[in-house]
Amino acid sequence: MRSPQAQSASFLKDMHAIMIDIDGTLLRGNLALPGLVDFFNFLNEHDIQFQTASNNATKTLSAYQQKISAFGVNLSINNILTCSTVTALYVQEKYPGGKVYMIGQSGLEEALTQAGIQIISGMNGKADAVVVGGDYSLTYEKLKYASLHIQHGAEFIGTNPDLLYPTDEGLVPECGMTLVALETATQVKPVIMGKPNHFMFDLGMKKMGVQPIETTMLGDRLETDIQGGKNTGMKTILVETGVDNQASVVTKGIQPDLVVRDLPELVAIWKEQLG
Repeated sequence: MRSPQAQSASFLKDMHAIMIDIDGTLLRGNLALPGLVDFFNFLNEHDIQFQTASNNATKTLSAYQQKISAFGVNLSINNILTCSTVTALYVQEKYPGGKVYMIGQSGLEEALTQAGIQIISGMNGKADAVVVGGDYSLTYEKLKYASLHIQHGAEFIGTNPDLLYPTDEGLVPECGMTLVALETATQVKPVIMGKPNHFMFDLGMKKMGVQPIETTMLGDRLETDIQGGKNTGMKTILVETGVDNQASVVTKGIQPDLVVRDLPELVAIWKEQLG
C-alpha cells in the first residue's frame, strides 16, 4: 500500500455512497478485474450505497446485470445506470412519443423503445433527434442518414463522448469517434448525455437519495469519470486498471482526490480510513 495515497484518502470515512464506472473499473471486456467480489462485499458490509454507471450504450441493463452477477456479485438491475437509460429519459421528456434516427445497438434500442420513442430507418419520416451510441456494425449508410437528419434540423444527441473502449483485445473505437465524424460532416456539436455531463450523475444521486458531498465517483477515465465527478461536486477516485493512470494525471492535468492501482488497494485504504 502506498502511504501517501492512504494519507490523501481521509475523505473516504465521510462517503456514504459511490458511483462506479463498469468497463475498465469492474470489468475488462468479458473478464472480471481483480477484487470485484470483495469490493462489493465491502460496500454491502459497510452500508455504502452504490450505482454502477456505464458510458457504454451497447449493452442492456439486464446484460450488465447478468455479466457482473456471473462473477459472484449480487447486483440488482436497480443498481445499474447506463448512458442509454439517461438518453432515453432525456428524449422522452423533450420529445414525448417522438421519433429518432439511431446509430447504436440493443442497449440503446431497448431503452428508447421502452421510453415510447419511435426509431425510424433511413429517411422514413422526420426525426426529432439523431441519437448516437456505440455501434459495432457502423456503416457509411448509417453515417449518411444521421448527417441528413441533423442537416434537416434533428437534435444531435450523443450517448457518451468516449473515443476508445477497453476490451480484452485492447482499446477499440467507441461512440466518440462516430460523433467526431458527424460533427465534422454537419458542423453541429452533439449534446452529450453520459459522463462527464451532469445528467448521469444527477440521476444516480437521485436514485440513491444522496448529495454530492457524501458521494464519490470511481472510474478509470480522467475526462469522463473523474472530470464529471469533480464537476458535480463529488470526491473522485481513479483506478489504474483501464484507460488512465498516474502518468495521465500529469499529462492531462485532471487531478482526482485519490489514485489506486486496483480494487483491492482501494478496499484496503478504505478499511484503514474506517478504522
